[in-house]
Amino acid sequence: MYEILMDLPLFQGVSRDKLSELIEKTPFHFLKYSDKEEIVSLDDNCTHIKFVISGKVLMELPCRKLRVKVSQVLAGPNVIGHDYLFGRKTVYPYSVSSYGECGILQISKPDFINILQSDNIFLYNILNMLSRNSQNNIDELLSLSAGTIFERLAFFVVSLTQHRASDIKIIYKQKDLCSLLGIQRSSFINAMDRLKEMGVIDYSLSEINVIDRQMMLDIVHASE
Repeated sequence: MYEILMDLPLFQGVSRDKLSELIEKTPFHFLKYSDKEEIVSLDDNCTHIKFVISGKVLMELPCRKLRVKVSQVLAGPNVIGHDYLFGRKTVYPYSVSSYGECGILQISKPDFINILQSDNIFLYNILNMLSRNSQNNIDELLSLSAGTIFERLAFFVVSLTQHRASDIKIIYKQKDLCSLLGIQRSSFINAMDRLKEMGVIDYSLSEINVIDRQMMLDIVHASE
């Protein structure tokens, strides 16, 4: 268990002794879920930080007012909801369910604040996580409005999925996705065909399956 916890973003760089001390003083709630059980509902208040410590979860993010949804599978160790625990908006914009059996570590917001105050390394870890997300979102937003079709789709996928995500899918109505990306339908189909030939995606009239997220990331980096 110590090795699993020390692989989580919040605890990286923490000594085993410090982690042992933390476990003794802090209520860590370990929860088990069977396949397809609900872990987080869309628009739930984010009152706890949650870590995937075993198994996998399915995260589904709908685009408000558009018939577009992004889903991804996250394997442990991983974190859910750290960027919605604080700030003006503290509700989850996505739903999360178990993808097979999985284990979740849950820490309440007050206990999490105590952890952050107990050692600067915890504070630095969470600040780095939050800053990285914020900086990425600015770059991706600018490219989404001005880049090529490849770049717009790549930034869309990369910005809404985690770097270790698998089984990434975009479920969509073509009109809504084209509107979201600001592109013409004919150009969209040509781009999809090209990306399929490159082995980056597979797609149908209602679903895009991202085969290689790293290649999407390469497209993003090439545009910088």
